Amino acid sequence: MKSLEIVGFKRANLGKTDAKALRLDAQVPCVLYGGTDTVHFSVPAILFRELLYTPEAHIVDLNVEGTLYKAIVQDAQFHPVNEMLLHVDFLELEEGKEVKMDIPVKYVGVSPGVLAGGKLVSKLRKVRVRATMDNLPDYVEVNIGTMELGKSIKVGAVEPKGYTILTSAEAPIATITIPRALKGELAAGK
Repeated sequence: MKSLEIVGFKRANLGKTDAKALRLDAQVPCVLYGGTDTVHFSVPAILFRELLYTPEAHIVDLNVEGTLYKAIVQDAQFHPVNEMLLHVDFLELEEGKEVKMDIPVKYVGVSPGVLAGGKLVSKLRKVRVRATMDNLPDYVEVNIGTMELGKSIKVGAVEPKGYTILTSAEAPIATITIPRALKGELAAGK
């Protein structure tokens, strides 16, 4: 899995007033938990661009004043009106310990339904998986090579490699829809 380095600075004062002052200074209050101790720190908001505003999943190499941690983003809170980043929670990764993470879906193959004029509609962009740090995939591969017109592929059809899929097996990942013009042609042909 891809990794991304983020440099943070420890926070001396915790609380609403100090968090507000950090945000005015273009800093994002953050917390790292899951390890031996909880670390409160702040990070310049610009560093989150490649981490949060991308469809890819990353392991984060956190550098908090010289101390290095391996982590994943557990949660990110945004302002409800102006979409400003308010707070980020990181979960520390440990060797051999499993974590849950949303991994993006990647389609492989060419669908006969799309070649016949149908449209591929993505229902799930990410699938929740559980794996150790070494087995976290960059993406979950979904083969659409057998999908005909009007058919769907479900999470249960995906074969995990070294990880466990936690998303419901009955949830559809993608569907091949039949456009209106093609429906008319199919009805006239029968």
